[in-house]
Amino acid sequence: MTPIEKSLREDLAAMYRIFDHLGWSELIFNHITVKLPGDEGHFLINPYGLHYSEVCASNLVKVDIEGNIVEETEHFVNPAGMLIHSCVHAARHDITCIAHTHTTAGMTVACQEGGLRPNNFYSALLHNRIAYHDFEGLTVDETEKVRLVEHLGDKAMMMILRNHGLLAGGRTIAEAFINLWLMERSCQIQTSVDQSGVKQIPISDDILERSVKLLAVQNMGQPTGALEFGAMKRVIDKKDPSYKL
Repeated sequence: MTPIEKSLREDLAAMYRIFDHLGWSELIFNHITVKLPGDEGHFLINPYGLHYSEVCASNLVKVDIEGNIVEETEHFVNPAGMLIHSCVHAARHDITCIAHTHTTAGMTVACQEGGLRPNNFYSALLHNRIAYHDFEGLTVDETEKVRLVEHLGDKAMMMILRNHGLLAGGRTIAEAFINLWLMERSCQIQTSVDQSGVKQIPISDDILERSVKLLAVQNMGQPTGALEFGAMKRVIDKKDPSYKL
């Protein structure tokens, strides 16, 4: 195992533990994947049947772009997860990490006809950055790959799977984390405001455009998501560092 793969395994395993800590796990379902360096198209995914709190750097499963397991393991992988992640990894070489969740808030917004509205602090930061894909039932039909890739396009790194959940990618694991976190918080606030039943305050287009441009200032010169992911890794390390190699 190369030092790069070791680092990616530990960061990906940490992300599974972070998601569980945040309450984003869903029994044994959903997936976070990271592409490994090289021309083989290999990436790492969670073993099917394990809870997120059980995922470790050592039990992550290495697969190829067709979903074949390429190293010895006692585990297997979820076909539905392979379909979504393999087609995005194959089509979008700029996306290294992909996270998919079925949170209550995310699925609630995914079921709303208007999707995510840019009318709160966090959703304003995502203005014109989210793609949408219509629900086609359980994601096991190979023909859906074409439409998933088409709807994501060549620029968006975040997508709401209608009636289904949230999908976020990133150039790094940290960027995928913060993209998913922003989507989740936006959905949480939207569903909370909707429950209040009061008239909502719209945000003007010029403020929305300004908000997106100013987002980069928050990074303080650091790669997107690095500060936030680093902080959450420290939380997990104090709680349970058993995910490490």
